[in-house]
Amino acid sequence: MKNLSLAILVFAAALASAQTSAPASTISATASVPTVSRTIKAMHYRLQGGSTKVDFRGTDLMQRGSGEAKVEGKKVNFEIDVKFQGMEDATKFGLEFLTYVLWAVSPQGRPVNLGEVTLDKSGSAHIKAFTDLQSFGMIVTAEPYFAVTQPGNMVVMESASVSGAATQDIDAKYELVTRGTYSSTNTHIQDAIFGIDSKTPLELFEARNAVRIAHIAAADKYAASILSKAGQQLMHAEEVYRQKQNKAAVEAAAKEATETAEEARLMAVKQKAEDEAQAAAAAREAKARADADAEAKRRADAEAARLQAEQAKAEAEQAKAEALAAAQEAARQKEEAEKAKAEAIAQQQVLAAETDKAKAAAAQSENLRQQAENEKQELRARLLQQLNSILATRDSARGLIANMSDVLFRSGSYELLPGARERLAKVSGIILAYPSLHVAVEGHTDSVGSDDYNQSLSERRAESVRDYFVQQGISGGAVEARGFGKTEPIASNDTPEGRQQNRRVELILSGDAIGSADDHLAPTPAAYTTQHQ
Repeated sequence: MKNLSLAILVFAAALASAQTSAPASTISATASVPTVSRTIKAMHYRLQGGSTKVDFRGTDLMQRGSGEAKVEGKKVNFEIDVKFQGMEDATKFGLEFLTYVLWAVSPQGRPVNLGEVTLDKSGSAHIKAFTDLQSFGMIVTAEPYFAVTQPGNMVVMESASVSGAATQDIDAKYELVTRGTYSSTNTHIQDAIFGIDSKTPLELFEARNAVRIAHIAAADKYAASILSKAGQQLMHAEEVYRQKQNKAAVEAAAKEATETAEEARLMAVKQKAEDEAQAAAAAREAKARADADAEAKRRADAEAARLQAEQAKAEAEQAKAEALAAAQEAARQKEEAEKAKAEAIAQQQVLAAETDKAKAAAAQSENLRQQAENEKQELRARLLQQLNSILATRDSARGLIANMSDVLFRSGSYELLPGARERLAKVSGIILAYPSLHVAVEGHTDSVGSDDYNQSLSERRAESVRDYFVQQGISGGAVEARGFGKTEPIASNDTPEGRQQNRRVELILSGDAIGSADDHLAPTPAAYTTQHQ
């Protein structure tokens, strides 16, 4: 335990080294934090209206949990006395969860922290609290420490039926902080520091957890001075515990560190949200400037076009004047002018005929192009329909993608099972009817096994499918096979279901005949899947 305390002191000292001065401020608990919504019945109570009994029921997270609260209306507020039974340790939901918190939720969805629910060894708890809310529902959530300002989504109990004085049910929709807000994939919770034991006070674990979570929220960047203060308070609490002072002194020091760490986390959340808002505003301003520049360029281009049109008009007027002078000269040379006119008319007729011929040729070319495009689309639709009669097929930019989820290999082998051969034989018959089609066969594996083994297995399975197509009469140049090993999973390899999805062979049909170019090296497989057992 002495080594554990020393490790924490070193950890807290590192936090304290970043201390700077910063003013305190009021912070929004939900700024820039992902949330989910939940609904609870909020009951209306009466001041000086006697006491009302409220039952608590466990949610799916803690089905054996139950409790009973007595809500008594005082002169200016309400006293809440709650007893719980059948509760389990909060760490069952993850190492970041150390305790439970009782909340009152107003009809407008505003949660109020009523206090920490501390369990005894039998899984029971007793808490007294006061609230100024007159209409509220109550929930219990698993939390990383007692000083949180908004409930997380690990709701273990909710207030239910009411007995006693008449009350009015109100649906209260409130927001919960999503799981993951208090943890990080880049921050592993070491058991040696954050594990629970029977000797260290829970309050000290909560303080350590609060400082860790403040770091995850980037408080060392956005609230360095407050986080440094929390680190110093944690060091003090660790020192008090190490000196074996009384339990009350340790708990008080630890709670002070927890509350300061939560303040640092909230400040960081708020400041981060403000920075993101400023960045968004800067992006909008940049876009506005770009739009203004584009508009200015458009106007400049329009002005240039106007000037060019005026110049063309002046040139046309000049040409007209020159033409009039030429006509006057032609009057004096009538015979030559008539001859030139006749020649010009003949030439104009030839040019007109050539123009009409060119337009007709262009129209014919467009008709032929459209006809060819229609034929490609009809062929593509017909091939899609034929493939769909055998297996589920969809259209994509890479080509026609067939999904054959029941085509199997023997486990750990590249030998095709009979069911696979039967389906592939039908697909081969369709492909043979369209010689210009290209087939890409791509093999994949899950993450079990070495890279070399998975790469070799994926290549051999793809080659088995390719070889079978060639045996069925498809040209070897029209089929290619590649293996990707375990490099391109489509699901998580952490579960059997995900690994089963990742063990697959994918088939892509393409070609100019159906209006899609062959893309032999496309890195994203599309969906002919052969799964092995």
